[in-house]
Amino acid sequence: MTPKRKNRAKRRTIYVLPNLITALSLFAGFYGLISAVNGRFLAAATAILVAAILDTVDGTVARVTKTTSFFGREYDSLCDLVAFGVAPALLMYQWALKPGKLQALSSLSGETKTLSLGLVICFIYVACGSLRLARFNVNSDQRDPGFFQGIPITGGAVILCSAVFWHYRSPNPLQPSTLFILVLTLVTSFLMVSAMDYISLKHKAIAKNPHPFETLVLAVLVLGILVVKVKTLLLPVCILYMATGPFVTFFRRKAGLPAPGPEPPLPGEGGPEGDRESGQPQGGPP
Repeated sequence: MTPKRKNRAKRRTIYVLPNLITALSLFAGFYGLISAVNGRFLAAATAILVAAILDTVDGTVARVTKTTSFFGREYDSLCDLVAFGVAPALLMYQWALKPGKLQALSSLSGETKTLSLGLVICFIYVACGSLRLARFNVNSDQRDPGFFQGIPITGGAVILCSAVFWHYRSPNPLQPSTLFILVLTLVTSFLMVSAMDYISLKHKAIAKNPHPFETLVLAVLVLGILVVKVKTLLLPVCILYMATGPFVTFFRRKAGLPAPGPEPPLPGEGGPEGDRESGQPQGGPP
């Protein structure tokens, strides 16, 4: 085999790697769906959290190996919609928002309205998640890589799963707080499609970090603590991250900095549409 063919075969092998990790993330999300349907809510939340970790890894691998592509970005988005859009919404519905779980609200609005309420709340989350993904794909070549415009759908799924972990922190958990789950799901949905700026921790830790080794040690330490104390620490950490958006947005606007995701240009004016036509791969898995 000639050196040119060897390099081509090596590149194809590397190209498969990030998409294989994405497929594993999809499998974890699908397992979360099945677990939620079967009433294994803690297992479902764990599977979705594993999917979120894999989703972070696949994008990093694609950028490090320089195998980002249109295919990887679109495939990643489709998998994200299942793993972090549909799966968490179904988990919330089965766990706390279906009619039999909304006893506190049934006495106020009736069973029929309660059924509609649970369905609508979960659908709003799925719809906002899909809109968030579409906006990311359109603006991925224009946005500030150091910030997200709105909470990523992966972060939204982790936020909802953190409520499940928090509920099961005690050996004998009571019924979940339906009102809290309603509010948390709605607020998360709104923050995903909002124009608020959220810091991209991955970008700050990898791309713009003058001390990568020290950061790696710190990240492993923090991750270890979260894994050991995931039931008690994940929800407060998620709520803290949700609260950073308004503050970061205020200070960035006060400093005159633009939003991280500007409006996309019209067709024919360049941008992602023009890049697609030229066949040049841009961006990568979100």
